Amino acid sequence: MKLSTADVEYVARLARLEVTQQEKEKFTAQLNDILHYIDQLNELDTKGVAPMSHAIAVTNAFREDRAAESLGTANALANAPDARGDFFRVPKVIE
Repeated sequence: MKLSTADVEYVARLARLEVTQQEKEKFTAQLNDILHYIDQLNELDTKGVAPMSHAIAVTNAFREDRAAESLGTANALANAPDARGDFFRVPKVIE
């Protein structure tokens, strides 16, 4: 599939981008190179290759989610600069 400058103009108009004639020619060449590379990849035999979502194995970096005792109101408010009762007191943000 070969793209023309008209295709690039159409996509630029959809994206509401202003492109110069020089940029249109450059983007047309770049997009055609990308499509040519994809055509080369499509020629490869991928039978027996399991699909994957990442090129490398990805493991979860998060800890296990376990129920634990909460901090408690007194401990949470211990270092609060301004507490009132069981609440944090903060400056008014709505005028």
